[in-house]
Amino acid sequence: MENRRLAVLCSHLRPVGPGSGSGSGSGSARLSASGCSFGSSDGDRGKKKQRSRDPGDRGSTKDCVFCRIIRGESPAFKLYEDEKCLCILDSNPLSHGHSLIIPKSHYSSLEATPPDVVAAMCSKVPFIGSAIMRAAGCDSFNLLVNNGAAAGQVIFHTHIHIIPRKASDCLWTSESLRRRPLNFNQDASRLLNRVREQLSNVSEESKGQESTLS
Repeated sequence: MENRRLAVLCSHLRPVGPGSGSGSGSGSARLSASGCSFGSSDGDRGKKKQRSRDPGDRGSTKDCVFCRIIRGESPAFKLYEDEKCLCILDSNPLSHGHSLIIPKSHYSSLEATPPDVVAAMCSKVPFIGSAIMRAAGCDSFNLLVNNGAAAGQVIFHTHIHIIPRKASDCLWTSESLRRRPLNFNQDASRLLNRVREQLSNVSEESKGQESTLS
């Protein structure tokens, strides 16, 4: 399970090609290290594997490992907690201090997560990220969301990765790849128009987020 998780993640962050290598604030919010044991049991891994194979079950909280952690049924190292969010150490970190910000309510994807919950999660990133960088002895981090199976999402309970970085850590070889400039041609224009058209189809849940672009 974990090998698949890392392989899928790295496949999207290490594309094969020429030159490539291998929320709201709360006074009661707290930063603390939980005394519980670290990692997931074999049973939890099996449930996560079953969950990732069954897209139709993504709305269920029964076997969601993050929901189990939130309910206190599975162990984790808790770094931060408030009324909407929980931050834990990733049980299979890509770097020292790799952590996850998780909403306490279950949403299978980022687009299914209400804007106020996304805002609550994101508002904690500077505070928690700064603490993690100091504790991990680094001065940088990646903020990452794997949204959907093709993007490397394995646990279908939306979450944000905070991945501490150090200079020359060679975590992702894709960072050394040359980026191609955007061509201002008909393809780009068509894409622009399609995205704006989708943004203009405002649903009831998205009202108040309309673009000011005409």
